[in-house]
Amino acid sequence: MVYKRFSLIILFRTALLCISVFLIFFLLTETKLVATTFIVLVLIVAQIFWLVQFVQKTNREIARFFSSIKYSDFSQNFRSSMKGSSFEELSSAFSDVIDEFRKARMEKEEHYRYLQTIVQHVGIGLMAYRLDGDVELINTAAKKLLKIHSLKNISELSNVSKTVADSLRNLKLGDKVLVKIADNNELSQLSIYATEFKLRENHYTLISISNIQSELEEREMETWQNLIRVLTHEIMNSVTPIISLSATACTLLGEIDNNFKDNKIINEEGMEDVKGALNTIKRRGQGLLHFVDDYRSLTRIPIPNFQVVRISELFERIEKLLTEQFHEKDIKFYFSIVPLDLEITADPDLIEQVIINLILNSMSALAVTREPAIKLISRIDNRGELVIQVIDNGPGIPEDLYEKIFIPFFTTRKEGSGVGLSLSRQIMRVHKGGITVYSVPNKETVFTLSF
Repeated sequence: MVYKRFSLIILFRTALLCISVFLIFFLLTETKLVATTFIVLVLIVAQIFWLVQFVQKTNREIARFFSSIKYSDFSQNFRSSMKGSSFEELSSAFSDVIDEFRKARMEKEEHYRYLQTIVQHVGIGLMAYRLDGDVELINTAAKKLLKIHSLKNISELSNVSKTVADSLRNLKLGDKVLVKIADNNELSQLSIYATEFKLRENHYTLISISNIQSELEEREMETWQNLIRVLTHEIMNSVTPIISLSATACTLLGEIDNNFKDNKIINEEGMEDVKGALNTIKRRGQGLLHFVDDYRSLTRIPIPNFQVVRISELFERIEKLLTEQFHEKDIKFYFSIVPLDLEITADPDLIEQVIINLILNSMSALAVTREPAIKLISRIDNRGELVIQVIDNGPGIPEDLYEKIFIPFFTTRKEGSGVGLSLSRQIMRVHKGGITVYSVPNKETVFTLSF
């Protein structure tokens, strides 16, 4: 086997070039062989060209090697056609370099995929965008919260909510804002926090997005429960003695009436007035106790008995319970379940109570509606969550009352107590769900239970 040695080849070609130069001088000075001289001159030029090409070949291979590193092409290796200890050392050194670069790149890619996996699976929405609004990163949680499938520029959020788009454009380092997003099915209260960073001469804004609607509702319920506990304690302590004393007074007056009727110590008309007054106090006291006991139910939500419930069976029971009332008020009622085998894990009695309460509210609202109708629907929404909706074609609810109707004691009905919807929201909270309302006046009102 013939091994090409770089140094030997250089020496051989240099020697050959020297001989050729000596020969050309000899031919020019000692002979008149013009053709031979010209041929030797051409050979000298060719040898110089071949020698330069031979030396530059290794330089080109080194340049190719560094170019592959520049463009992160680590599939290339330094393999010179020249043999020799110096080239073997150089080739080995370059191979070690490329292996280290390849290893570093693999570690970087693994780290990048690791961070991408965390970012995409974290429960908090994350988004990074440049000063011009172009989005560099948005995770799955942010897409769900903003109800979008993709986002290239934050200006596109105007289609979802102009308030959100304007808020993101105006966010500065350390800003924290609350933004509401409402659609046909639910209301979301988004908490948005911003920070800024610089990367490769580009300025970026990084924001975190959280839906704190459920936390706000839970805190609101806790506040009202604490208030109700205080009120019921004080009212009960005051009303109980009044009822007791009123009952005793009525008994005593009855005895006085019997003992002194003949003597006319107290005339009959005066006695009737006293009895009437005391009986009124007694009735009002009992009514007040009943009133307080109704509100006290807001703080006594039973612990749910969770079990798997088929939606179809739940709806059928509700239809049987309310069929007579639907006929009496001439209300068209029907329910729809898609798909038919939908199931939830819940307390069937509590959920049934919530749905019946919503239907009764709808029936009351439909009293002045021509061709009244109520729809009960269950489906999987675009977030993959199971929802149950009660829809009526009544006069509707003003938008400014969407949240107020869930406040204890607040009611828009003369005969209402203001307890039902607040109690329904608490029941949904213990089911880790929520209840929202959306209404188009004189067209439809939609109450949505989300699980």
